[in-house]
Amino acid sequence: MKNSKNTNKRELKAAETKKKIYESARQLALAHGIDNVSVDSIVKAAGVSKGSFYVHFRSKDALTADFVNEYTRKADLDYRSFLSALPDDISAYDVLILLAGEISDFIDTTIGLENMKVLYKAHLTKTIDTTTAMSYNRELYKLFTEVLERGVRQGELRDDLPVDVLAKHLIMAIRGLTFEWCIRHPDYDLKEQVQDYFAILIDGLKK
Repeated sequence: MKNSKNTNKRELKAAETKKKIYESARQLALAHGIDNVSVDSIVKAAGVSKGSFYVHFRSKDALTADFVNEYTRKADLDYRSFLSALPDDISAYDVLILLAGEISDFIDTTIGLENMKVLYKAHLTKTIDTTTAMSYNRELYKLFTEVLERGVRQGELRDDLPVDVLAKHLIMAIRGLTFEWCIRHPDYDLKEQVQDYFAILIDGLKK
């Protein structure tokens, strides 16, 4: 019984240490961008040894992959909640424009410019696992598909194009515009550009 209690205490302490490291790294990443944060600065902020970091995370890249997974899940949950709060009688056109704006706000204020640059770099170099963010099975693709299907059912949008393909194209548009934001910041308003571009795209989908 005593051994069991000791084991539970060790597991609890290990979980607390991992959470402390993760939260310290997350705060530093939001403030400075994960590329500008070292393992040394993370353990210093967390008040733990460097050895403790590597007990819980294989590398800083592995920790960054955890960030990608967390923010992908959080983003998709936030987008789902955002759509659920909209009035039932709002048009699919307006929903798509508003959703695009919500995504832009999340990218700008929650993820931030420096971390988006890291994410694009990771997509290209494959040094960090970004599968969760890139997967066509992620909730975001389903949300766009649902809104487009609703637009087709209500007779607002064309029915001669597969909605799942359209959803992919709309998300690709956001990804491209976000890249443009990364290279043109600060002379580029992400939300304004995304919503303007969506208005043009969706106008071509109207029935």
